[in-house]
Amino acid sequence: MAYYLGIDSSTQSLKGLVIDAEAGVVAASANVHFKADLPQFLCPDGVLAHPDPLVKHADPLMWVAALDLMLERLQASGMDMARIAAVGGDGQQHGSVYLNARFAPILSALDPARGLAEQLAPALSRPTSPIWMDSSTSAECRELDARFGARLQADTGSPAIERFTGPQIRKFAKNEPARYAQTSRIHLVSSFLCSVLIGRDAPIDSGDGAGMNLLNLRAMAWDPEIAAFTAPGLAQKLPTVGSGTAGGLSPYFAKYGLRAGIPVAVWTGDNPASLVGTGAWRAGVAVVSLGTSDTFFAALDAFRTDPEGCGHVFGNPVGGCMSLACFKNGSLARDRVRREAGAEWDFFDRTAFDLTPPGNEGRLALPWFEAEITPPVLTPGLRANFDFASAPAEARIRAAVEGQALALRSHALWIGRFDRLRVTGGASKSPGIRQTLADVFQARVESIAVADSAALGGALLAAAADGALLAPLSERFSPVTDICEPRADRAAVYDKLLPTIRALEKSAPVG
Repeated sequence: MAYYLGIDSSTQSLKGLVIDAEAGVVAASANVHFKADLPQFLCPDGVLAHPDPLVKHADPLMWVAALDLMLERLQASGMDMARIAAVGGDGQQHGSVYLNARFAPILSALDPARGLAEQLAPALSRPTSPIWMDSSTSAECRELDARFGARLQADTGSPAIERFTGPQIRKFAKNEPARYAQTSRIHLVSSFLCSVLIGRDAPIDSGDGAGMNLLNLRAMAWDPEIAAFTAPGLAQKLPTVGSGTAGGLSPYFAKYGLRAGIPVAVWTGDNPASLVGTGAWRAGVAVVSLGTSDTFFAALDAFRTDPEGCGHVFGNPVGGCMSLACFKNGSLARDRVRREAGAEWDFFDRTAFDLTPPGNEGRLALPWFEAEITPPVLTPGLRANFDFASAPAEARIRAAVEGQALALRSHALWIGRFDRLRVTGGASKSPGIRQTLADVFQARVESIAVADSAALGGALLAAAADGALLAPLSERFSPVTDICEPRADRAAVYDKLLPTIRALEKSAPVG
């Protein structure tokens, strides 16, 4: 009976999920929360403090320390680690890790008596990693857009975007040329951790690689012209593009009871992994992931791009392409609205929606406490079309939840219309949020059995790398557990509010 391990390295935590493929159940799991479990890395909420609010970096050594700790906890839980037949995983998209010439020899000779963070520290040519929340590369984005124009989006799936890895690399090469010159390899979070697992360079897959402004999705290869313009010698510093199996597990991980040499699937990004984990890797159903960021994504039946330039096209780990719209202000913003309203979670998730009418009498809010990326807005601050601070708690909560849902719908229209949405992420447990999404989209909202869809996607990709068929596994592990039907009499209410949300996006912050 084969077990498969999926690992999800997200913004605030690292999770491991072991599935029993034959029984169709989760056999074990272990989590590491960066703030609580690894405070020495000074990354509460997964981000280092910085005087510039647009700069968002993390310590990459925290991610490998978390990998050690997660596997230690998984083994301590009583899991028979030797039963794991393959490993897969994902990383938060766009984050980049910069490594010198010592990286390869260190990986090939990892010492089980020492931790990963200690051993890999000398391999970093840059001590911090820009992550998806970074918005500090506007100048570099303008330079890329000026040089390539519409071709950048037409070939890579996205216009130049501040958080994307290409602009981040360009900024690093311009501002720190000596460190850039010392860099022999640039990995994404996903391919970096996959490399650690196999003890040598791992490929970057098309799902995560498309979030770099460097991968030509038509050729499924690095675009030589864009790479050459982005930074000197960049093409030689990038791993290959690949899929399937990255290699065999490094002997280092035998100390956790894992068998050396078992297949390790090429890792992908967290959103492409969630596409697989939610069973939405085939066209026809869209996914709303409600986490640190909120995302709307779906498999594409044909290649197309967002005419407004906000949405993105990535590779689908199963083949073809997927679409995505990402909103930086997700669960952390909702939590701040809740705290400032003095409300408990049960009030936020249920009571507030009983006390207010759908549409909230036209009162909407966008809780952009961080600079937003859809649409790109560098000035943070809550936007509202009413006196938000003095309104009752229930009105503020509905205004924020409906504002976020309407923004999701508005910026996902280019992807298509769907009559089914699958929800995942921590906030997907909220009945008020699920019903709001159903009414705003006029679509059936489906909850699935496993909330950790990215980790599950990694485990399913591990199974596929071991020869298992993905379709029956998806049906087994992504059953619908709850359905929230749309209320037809709410459709007109939210249709009328779409222009309001667009106007609100262009307004000035109120606080």
